Amino acid sequence: MKDDLEKYIRQCMQNNREGQLKIYQLFSPVLYGICLKYMKNEDDAKDVFQEAFVIVFQKISQYKFEGSFEGWLKRIFINKLIETLNKKKKESFFLDVFDPDTDFIEEEELETIPIEQEKLLEYIRDLPDQYRTVFNLYVFEKMKHKEIAELLKISEGTSKSNLNRAKGILQKRILSIKNFKIA
Repeated sequence: MKDDLEKYIRQCMQNNREGQLKIYQLFSPVLYGICLKYMKNEDDAKDVFQEAFVIVFQKISQYKFEGSFEGWLKRIFINKLIETLNKKKKESFFLDVFDPDTDFIEEEELETIPIEQEKLLEYIRDLPDQYRTVFNLYVFEKMKHKEIAELLKISEGTSKSNLNRAKGILQKRILSIKNFKIA
């Protein structure tokens, strides 16, 4: 598979349509899933997905065969998603509402509550843009708050605050459908 992937990448570098189709087929499910996590609706996700793939094929000659190709693709997609979200907001994209007295729990120990994947994705999509973006970068992309802050040009405290608020909103929604009472 690794040899085939390298062959497809090299074909893409020569604008070969077959190579482009193979790369698209191999990575589109994962990359489209990322777009769905960040955008509020499927139409916006599809738009960013298409735009990001155009960028991938325009910049593929910059890939140096060092590190993960999938990671390289994801960086392009995430940057395009953040750029799109920033353009959609007229005022500041992130609320700089860091409260220094807030306790931030990096990993909460909560009782596991089963929830359907589609329902969870819907709840994540319903989060305000700033919370959803930080939540996705932290939880799904495994980025640290320092990296998120640099990428989004916000403070680490704002990143932590937005993550904490996103978790709180999600927790309330999940518990409310499971007929749990929140303390």
